[in-house]
Amino acid sequence: MTDRNLSLVLYGKQDLRLMDCPIPEPGLGEVQICIHDVGICGSDVSYWQNGCIGDSVVRTPMVMGHEPSGVVSKVGNGVESLKVGDRVAIEPGVPCRTCGQCKTGRYNLCGKMKYCATPPDHGTLSRYFVHAADFCFKLPDNVSMEEGAMLQPLSVAVHACNRVNVYLGATVLVCGAGPVGLLCMLTARARGAAKILITDINEDRLKYAKRVGADHIVLAGDPQQTARTIQDSLGGAADVTIECSGAPSSVTTAIYATATGGRIVLVGLGPAELQLPLISAQCREVDILGMVTLANTYPAALAMVTSGQVDVKQLITHRYRLEEALDAYEAARRREGVKIIINCQRK
Repeated sequence: MTDRNLSLVLYGKQDLRLMDCPIPEPGLGEVQICIHDVGICGSDVSYWQNGCIGDSVVRTPMVMGHEPSGVVSKVGNGVESLKVGDRVAIEPGVPCRTCGQCKTGRYNLCGKMKYCATPPDHGTLSRYFVHAADFCFKLPDNVSMEEGAMLQPLSVAVHACNRVNVYLGATVLVCGAGPVGLLCMLTARARGAAKILITDINEDRLKYAKRVGADHIVLAGDPQQTARTIQDSLGGAADVTIECSGAPSSVTTAIYATATGGRIVLVGLGPAELQLPLISAQCREVDILGMVTLANTYPAALAMVTSGQVDVKQLITHRYRLEEALDAYEAARRREGVKIIINCQRK
């Protein structure tokens, strides 16, 4: 196999291939990027294993990866904000910029959004990638390329904390101790949360969460019993809850464990339909909020990493090269470690 632009391509359910692709050229307002690092997300594994996430179905071959950093290698016409050699983090979603949602700042809800590694749009797990220049963010000298790749999940965490308005002195419940849950925990701490409790069904993940900053950990089980344990640990119900697992039992726990007048944001993707104790939420005015990806949060995420408020490096536990991408995805499927990063540079 030649290697002009080695890429990891998903052809369909459980059909993932390393193959050579053409090198893309930048158009108006775009830059070509020599990809450096790309993180693996749970959604990547879901597309690989199931060939879909909900109504989003892989129908044509799709390059994987949506948590990238890289170096600008070519600049298209009209680009003045970047130059060849700039190190950048890439925000993976590019909206139309002209619809009502875009013009009011909620561009993550744009109906014409093109999002890396979301059918039918190609992702970034390749040697070279082309992207809109205004969705690339220059990295300061003290931010590594791996940290740049971590800005995407961190930006999701910032968006989640914005949605529920994590405030100074709040008690926060985070359901799910995967990478996004841990980043939500770290972001909530940076925003001044007084107490943070995190739940999971995996004891090793909980021990890791405790090491990196959780005040309390709870092994999830029966929703009502788990909610009582949470309230006992926090000294009361949580002011805000960030649900990152998508598991129906965990969403139920979130409702029972959140304080009257509190807020819940649903980050994790679960089944299309859930049976939930909505009367409990309704009668206590518990707001249940949805969210999708992120909007306007890359600058804040980058500032948090640059200043040292959030240490994302501590979550990177496994590293692979692009040539080993199939092994990396197998490790992610087995839920090994916390965050897996694939380096796309040639040896």
